[in-house]
Amino acid sequence: MAEKVELTPELLRELQLKQLDMLVYFKQFCEKNNLTFYLIGGCLIGALRNGGFVPWDDDVDVMMPRSDYEKLSVLWKEQHADGRFRLLKTDDEMFTGNIFTTITDTNYTMVKTNQTEVDIPHGLVLDVFPLDVCPDGRFARKMQYVWTMLYSLFLAQIVPENHGGLIGFGSRLLLAVVRGKKLRNKIWRFCEKKMSRYKLSENKCVTELCSGPHWMKFEYPKHIYDGIDYVTFEGLKMPCMSGYDEYLTKVFGDYMQLPPKEEQIPHHDIAYLDLNTPCIEYDSKRK
Repeated sequence: MAEKVELTPELLRELQLKQLDMLVYFKQFCEKNNLTFYLIGGCLIGALRNGGFVPWDDDVDVMMPRSDYEKLSVLWKEQHADGRFRLLKTDDEMFTGNIFTTITDTNYTMVKTNQTEVDIPHGLVLDVFPLDVCPDGRFARKMQYVWTMLYSLFLAQIVPENHGGLIGFGSRLLLAVVRGKKLRNKIWRFCEKKMSRYKLSENKCVTELCSGPHWMKFEYPKHIYDGIDYVTFEGLKMPCMSGYDEYLTKVFGDYMQLPPKEEQIPHHDIAYLDLNTPCIEYDSKRK
């Protein structure tokens, strides 16, 4: 395993302020194209509790309704938006190792420990997750879990961390049996259609299928996302779901209270970080 970069408070703050450029660019692109997105997770808590980044947070997360999420990559490509900021999404031409879309700032270099062998521009990242509808029926919801796990397995092409036992064994077996890139692509595309096919008008709740096994189990009443509210984040107005208090309380409990001291740490492992060098100069063999 690659060694991790130790983030001092000063280095972490510098990283946060540089990541802010991506969020501003992303917001401008979405406004230009009438795309909806919401600030979520730690960034939303930080906006409400700190007026910006949580002091120990090391990334930016946003969420988009599935329809806008799918439009994002199409419009980004059509409008030749790739430049300093690249949109990265696994498809027939690129493998990212992620099950969601990322926006990457190529002005800097940052390599996560789980992506040291992945051939992509390793810049600072903004994670973009789709918001999906979950079916009301219990069996249909369980099948959605299955489709999502298969989607995640064949898209990321790795067994999820901490998955031992039957699930881990089955995952390793499936990857061993299905080795061809084209077939794996067909499988995850088919699973993606299956898991995201439900309509908001016909069901009561939404969920986060591409945020990982833990998050996909959460179900949120769809009224939470009926409208857009705004919060102040590092002096900028950023959109969030109108029911943000209900959303955050459901996931984090009393989100305005600080977590225990031992949990006030960055949650992503970084193998290499250079905030002075564009990522195109990164050499995957350099330590």
